[in-house]
Amino acid sequence: MTAYMYETMYILRPDLNDEAIDATIGKYQTMLKDQGASILETQHRGKRRLAYEINRHREGIYIQMNYTGPGGAIAPLERAMRLSEEVIRFLTVKQESDEPLPEAVEEPAEAVAAVAADDATVATGEEE
Repeated sequence: MTAYMYETMYILRPDLNDEAIDATIGKYQTMLKDQGASILETQHRGKRRLAYEINRHREGIYIQMNYTGPGGAIAPLERAMRLSEEVIRFLTVKQESDEPLPEAVEEPAEAVAAVAADDATVATGEEE
């Protein structure tokens, strides 16, 4: 089974105390480890104002987890978060690999630079 790198950001209710926050973080870390994932880093980003009200909350406690694991570990984690009363929002993204981009993707950038150079020549009135 192939392991991928993931980042899950979730927002907890602002009225939780420190013990409840630590217990919730531990619960999700344990759940991932039981599914075969390894936790790389967990960041407690603190209480922040939300961009818009969610479930009558104007603030939330942001937690970010970076981990590697099989793709099958994500569904049970997100299901638990969806059913949890502590979590008001969550998002999991698969991190990009460190492999270089293929040359075909880089060609349009070179073409854009060439067009920009031609535009600069026309704008200054210089001719080649």
